[in-house]
Amino acid sequence: MPVLPGAEPYRHDGGEIGVLLCHGFTGSPQSLRPWAEYLAERGLTVSLPLLPGHGTRWQDMQVTGWQDWYAEVDRELRSLLERCRHVFVFGLSMGGALTLRLAAKHGDAVRGVVVVNPANKVHGAMASLLPVVRHLVPSTKGLTSDIAKQGVEELGYDRVPLHAAHSVRQFFRIVDGELPQVTQPMLLLHSPEDHVVPAADSARILSRVSSTDVTEILLEQSYHVATLDHDAERIFEESYAFIGRLAPSAGTTGSPAPEALGGSTTGG
Repeated sequence: MPVLPGAEPYRHDGGEIGVLLCHGFTGSPQSLRPWAEYLAERGLTVSLPLLPGHGTRWQDMQVTGWQDWYAEVDRELRSLLERCRHVFVFGLSMGGALTLRLAAKHGDAVRGVVVVNPANKVHGAMASLLPVVRHLVPSTKGLTSDIAKQGVEELGYDRVPLHAAHSVRQFFRIVDGELPQVTQPMLLLHSPEDHVVPAADSARILSRVSSTDVTEILLEQSYHVATLDHDAERIFEESYAFIGRLAPSAGTTGSPAPEALGGSTTGG
């Protein structure tokens, strides 16, 4: 199936600081594209992949699972590590869980992590029934476009494939067990009013990671997809300042680095 317009992966070849961005469950790179472009404009090397089974139709996601999604971001991270001096990993929602697992598995190779409304658990009455229900019902109502800002929509599936939902539930359990292995500096931004991922998930993550350099920021004006919401600019600015603090060669002036002038960008 062709990729939906706007859901294409995005890459930019910039300087020695690299950033991998991980989008969420049933979503697409569109939800993080403005963030990726903000970083690229400032001379960073950026990779925003499309997770397998995403960005086409929900039926394509039925035959994928967390191993496929994680393998994709792991591959992109390894590619960045070959080209960049410092590499950071950012993620939204399930992309936050992918980010945390990359941090746990790659250790000091990941310089720092930024997660926005990170997911840690599948909530609701159906969660415990997924092992059985997924064989009886193919999908349920979608989770996309939880955005406070009027006129803005997230590009994603209007249905949640239950085989994939069962897989993500298993993945969250694995990542929860690996959180103590996360030691990198962390910036965690979350929305008090989030209709997809409750604040308890962020609290759980903060209580279990071993990071000693941790910053928590509340996104008071946004819902779940905060990267497209009222607080988007703050997320971009805070994350860039976070990089600048940990890798000063990135610069924090807000103007493009010299490398950006000769860099190249790919994507839709």
